[in-house]
Amino acid sequence: MRHIEPKNVEVREVFSYLLGGVVPRPIALVSTLSADGIRNLSPFSFFNAFGANPPMVAFAPSRRGRDGTNKDTYHNLLATKECVVQMVSYDMVEQVSLASTEYDVSIDEFTKSGLTPIASDIVGPPRVAESLFQMECKMQQMIELGDGPSSGNLAICEVVKFHIAERIFDGNQIDPQKIDLVARMGADFYCRASGEAVFEVEKPGLKIGVGYDQIPDVIKESKILSANNLGQLGGIETIPAENEVESLKKELMQIEVDDSKFEEYLSSADYKKMLALAINSCGENSDELGNKIEQSVKVALAEKDLNFAWKALLIRADNS
Repeated sequence: MRHIEPKNVEVREVFSYLLGGVVPRPIALVSTLSADGIRNLSPFSFFNAFGANPPMVAFAPSRRGRDGTNKDTYHNLLATKECVVQMVSYDMVEQVSLASTEYDVSIDEFTKSGLTPIASDIVGPPRVAESLFQMECKMQQMIELGDGPSSGNLAICEVVKFHIAERIFDGNQIDPQKIDLVARMGADFYCRASGEAVFEVEKPGLKIGVGYDQIPDVIKESKILSANNLGQLGGIETIPAENEVESLKKELMQIEVDDSKFEEYLSSADYKKMLALAINSCGENSDELGNKIEQSVKVALAEKDLNFAWKALLIRADNS
């Protein structure tokens, strides 16, 4: 590990650590109007949502790194206290990058980026037609976090109206594949929040998992199961009883398996046959038995069959 105290290094070095380590960051594409009615459009990646009642978002129109001056978005927000915050989909990311250019205050970034302004319903600044998720906002507070180069200003805004493209919904939920958002990384890097980058982790909600500490030690020492697998195992509410494990053993003894087809069962994610083969054919070879059981558990966890995985592991623990 590198151990770094910000006070001991240059600001630009601290900035690079934040940009590279606090990732991925959603991008707020913010449109504002100056006191004279000049349109401004700029992206900010120090941004997130902070409550739903009322709906609040916040982003940081920070001071410029080179001279500590404030950006046009900051001045516009103080003057009008209104903005529209748009999310950035992959199809528009290059235009959004162009909008981040430090144009003169008199220049309209809508014109320069080629993004399309459309009228808002409640606030003065226009919305960006290309964005699939738009939020009309009223600024509630601007918090100044410093007065030097790269110091943050935190704009806290209440969402007064959402505009969401109908085509990105799956029922009442927004489909991450359809909205296809991008996020900011360090340097010139972005990431795309769709395709294989998107995965699911079940939220505990009101469920109280048994916890990592209840997993048998022999399982914690597994070379096959990952830390994420162990986290899944700790999420079960009730560890299967001994009679449930014995019932599974009896069921597995009745399953016909081919000793030569373990890899075939693995490739087809047939974790029940994998376990049946393990306990029916490994005999006294405890290492081989343990490995095959753990491989079946890993597949069961990938298939979200937590109860089966635990039963298999309890068989594994009994044979260790």
